Amino acid sequence: MMTLRQSRSWVNRLTTRSQWTALSSSPHAWLSSRRCQSNMTQLPQAGQFPALNTPMLPPGSYDGRVVFITGGGTGLGKGMAQMFSQLGAKVVIAARRQNVLEATASEISGITGQEVLPLACDIRDPQAIAQAVDTCVERFGLPHVVVHNAAGNFISPTERLSPNAFRTIIDIVLNGTAYLTLDIGKRMIQEKRGGVFLAITTHYTNEGSAFVVPSACAKSGVETMMKSLGVEWGRHGIRMNCIAPGPIETEGAFSRLDPSGAMMEQAVQEIPTGRLGEVNEIANLASYLCSDYASWVNTETVTLDGGEFRSLAGEFNKLRMVPQEQWDTLEQMIRSTNKKSKL
Repeated sequence: MMTLRQSRSWVNRLTTRSQWTALSSSPHAWLSSRRCQSNMTQLPQAGQFPALNTPMLPPGSYDGRVVFITGGGTGLGKGMAQMFSQLGAKVVIAARRQNVLEATASEISGITGQEVLPLACDIRDPQAIAQAVDTCVERFGLPHVVVHNAAGNFISPTERLSPNAFRTIIDIVLNGTAYLTLDIGKRMIQEKRGGVFLAITTHYTNEGSAFVVPSACAKSGVETMMKSLGVEWGRHGIRMNCIAPGPIETEGAFSRLDPSGAMMEQAVQEIPTGRLGEVNEIANLASYLCSDYASWVNTETVTLDGGEFRSLAGEFNKLRMVPQEQWDTLEQMIRSTNKKSKL
């Protein structure tokens, strides 16, 4: 049997040979194929995994509920806000840009007929959080659901980061989540009324990630906090869970994480389902996890990424790139190695 080192070696040789053959025989064709590949947003199998954008829960599932969402003006936060509003919730969206929040609130209300309250709030400031929650309580009541969606992230070699850059991400993602959790959590406990907290994290809390080190540190801290408080506050009727999304193209985020678009195009190649995720897929999962249908789900992180994390983690998953006709060659190489090892 071949060793791990031998296996890696012949896979690398095969890949290198096939790429070199294609390049040397027709460099223009090779470059053309790479350009075509870079324009792909889906792989052929994506048609077998359609995204359903309609609400998965019955109408009225959130009637009488108040949902507080940070980072609710754009992207995933906006999508989740609309989903909760469609299901009957009174939704509060909080972020720094009041004009964006007001436009989003007006848009969602026009679609769902539900009131959406936009509140300008710097999540890094505990006093600003307290004021925003006070306003929410006065207008709608104490939240039943809190969605921690506010985030900050950008790609950079870590040695280029200043202490302020590192601190900014920690303040938004970890400290901001902690401040809001403490504020609303204390109010829930004081009023002896349970609730649900949901944090949007990432699967690189498992394996870490270069070039986004502050985010990896902060998101890991958020997940640990959610797991810890799900145990500690369970006796108060409070559940804590996380969603770790895979790549979903949203407004603003990928201008800082993938300014050239190259990473997103490569990501599609790594996702077994052959496509990016869509905002409403996260919104549907969020609405389920925060509902009574998921009342026994606590301290969990649900990864929703089309299989990307497992695809990247598997030692031999790159063998998917080997054409079927080359497996005969590989088999002969393995058999030859086995014969030599018996001599």
